[in-house]
Amino acid sequence: MYDQTRAQQPADRPPGSGERRTTGPEPLLPPEERDEIVRRLGHAVNTFADTPREALEEAEGAFDEAAAQLTKALAELRQVLRAGWQDRDPETDSAELRFALRQYRELTQRLMRT
Repeated sequence: MYDQTRAQQPADRPPGSGERRTTGPEPLLPPEERDEIVRRLGHAVNTFADTPREALEEAEGAFDEAAAQLTKALAELRQVLRAGWQDRDPETDSAELRFALRQYRELTQRLMRT
């Protein structure tokens, strides 16, 4: 999910040789959770013609699961971000505080695009 070590690195620092490169932000949900939600939603779509009510209930369940998992992931991310700046001295740790602000801004902008 959230890689605290990676998040604490300066944004202009290129990934090390042992790190994988990505073209965008890390997904908020782990792949296995995303895959299960997508599977359930696909099943609902594929069974709609035969059992519309059950398909809608399954789609609603997939939506509810996605919302719950996203809420959980965001709460965990918020906790990690806050722990990174909460006890910092603004006079001596301005670079770290600026980085935390950048993380909040990027995450909020990412949520607004979703």
